[in-house]
Amino acid sequence: MDVSGRAAIVGSGLIGRAWAVVFARRGWDVALYDAGSGIAEQARTLVAEALDELAAHGLVEDAGAAAARVRAAGSLADALGGATFVQENTPERLEVKRAIFAELDRLAAPEAILASSTSTIVASAFTAELKGRHRCLVAHPVNPPHLVPLVELVAAPWTAPVVVERAKAIYQAVGQAPIVVKREIEGFILNRLQAVLLSEAFRLVEQGYVTPQDLDQTLKHGLGRRWSFMGPFETIELNAPGGIPDYCARYGASLARLSAADPAIYDGDSLGRILAQWTPLMPAQVATRMGWRDRRLAALEAHMRSQPAP
Repeated sequence: MDVSGRAAIVGSGLIGRAWAVVFARRGWDVALYDAGSGIAEQARTLVAEALDELAAHGLVEDAGAAAARVRAAGSLADALGGATFVQENTPERLEVKRAIFAELDRLAAPEAILASSTSTIVASAFTAELKGRHRCLVAHPVNPPHLVPLVELVAAPWTAPVVVERAKAIYQAVGQAPIVVKREIEGFILNRLQAVLLSEAFRLVEQGYVTPQDLDQTLKHGLGRRWSFMGPFETIELNAPGGIPDYCARYGASLARLSAADPAIYDGDSLGRILAQWTPLMPAQVATRMGWRDRRLAALEAHMRSQPAP
């Protein structure tokens, strides 16, 4: 599948600039557009600086060549001219999304994919009336996208499956790590997980159980270490001899009590639906995988110790 081309970045703030870096460093021509006077021109300078910083870390081979592929467009029509992929990054307000997507659908080439960086609003809320609604989807990044590769792809009910497949291939080709959210849900996956963790963090500090500083230490030197290269399912699989079912049998009731969740999610049909989608490790593989985990943690610890204090 051909995944090279020309990208239009609509909205040239922090996220838009990062997207310009993502595409330009992988050989795409990039047009930056912003409705604010002079913002796209300023953004182009900041994109070049970000590329230089990446090059200093060995993450871009030729920062100058990548920067040369980025231009400031004088109008929205100019930015969209010849674009095969559009990444929208306008303010997080429904009326703004509806207005800009109406313009994108009107001006962009019929085959161009229209992706929104929105962090909470589902695509069906702002694309329902569009003639080209089949080519619209959410592609929610993590800030900053050029350093944190996750992208959540969330289709509207009418988004064509081939559009999701093509978007996924494009994001993979430019070095991102796309996931597909199987149906629309407000806040998508990352922000829903983050919301639960942040809410509990605020409660624990506000109620006097821990200081904000020590709570941050808990994440930085505890959960965050493993979570930097393993997700929660992979983590718990290595924390009980019999994998995920064993972990749930041992700790499901207490986890449900701590989180005010229904204990049934850790048992029976609910657990069965998760295990049906998971490829469990064989008992003989667990020790090998634990060794891999420990080597990764050791490498991460060595890296952390090598870094200057903030």
